[in-house]
Amino acid sequence: MTGATAGTPEAMVFEEHRMVLFGVAYRMLGSVTDAEDVVQDAWLRWTAADRSSIEQPRAYLVRIVTNTSLNRLRSAQVQRESYVGPWLPEPLLVAPDIAENVETAESVSMAVLVVLETLTPLERAVFVLHEVFGYSHGEIAASLGRSEAGVRQLAHRAREHVQARRPRFAADRQEQRRVTEQFLAACVGGDLGQLMSLLAPGVRLVSDSGGKAKAPRRIITGADKVARFLLAVAGNVVGLRIEIANVNGAPGIVGFDGPVPIVVLSFDVVAGQVQALYLVNNPDKLNALAVGAQLRR
Repeated sequence: MTGATAGTPEAMVFEEHRMVLFGVAYRMLGSVTDAEDVVQDAWLRWTAADRSSIEQPRAYLVRIVTNTSLNRLRSAQVQRESYVGPWLPEPLLVAPDIAENVETAESVSMAVLVVLETLTPLERAVFVLHEVFGYSHGEIAASLGRSEAGVRQLAHRAREHVQARRPRFAADRQEQRRVTEQFLAACVGGDLGQLMSLLAPGVRLVSDSGGKAKAPRRIITGADKVARFLLAVAGNVVGLRIEIANVNGAPGIVGFDGPVPIVVLSFDVVAGQVQALYLVNNPDKLNALAVGAQLRR
């Protein structure tokens, strides 16, 4: 949106819904960059539309964002087949008020976004619109050009799939913060015993470097292997500034080289132990953290 159009009536209406549009696109794509591109595309189509015939601007804009995201998601799935190592969503800071909303924060948690990657594009769209934003099956059917019965089937399948794979009995925010602080202290202090006590026996470490930074290209499994890897890495981060930040709805760890974020760690914490760690150090995926962009819906 240019400065020349920022104060116009169409721009004011669009700005009213921008955060929702970004929220839909980010949850569908797992990419901040792609989500911002989709929102920009929606703005261009909004300015070119006959707005006098649009009775519900939000519904119209969400429909554009959903269908544009679907097209990008189908293309992205092909591109990810040649991605170097595991692919993880782009980490994103979350505004404090959103982080305090348990359901909303969970919908952008790394664990749930990873599960959403295993849905078909249509299942993902239906899940995001229905479960996160509360759209009815009829409204979603109209947006996607599908029958309501078909959308109900997609919603049922997606909900069962996500519920079967996302962490159960996840820790509350206070416990997540405590475990994160203890985890960081154990890594910095080189305390193998303390670190092992924080890791579940079957803990998994998934790292995403895209081949552009040093990171394992396969998932590391087991408390001993994960702990020893983490301590080896911690011994080589002298000079980095380490902070605990609200990443994807929960406390996470960000490492900075000067002002530039170079690594992010997110956690699944259940019953006081880390069940999974997600390490992102692909520089292309840390741009949003670098500028302090936040999800607000």
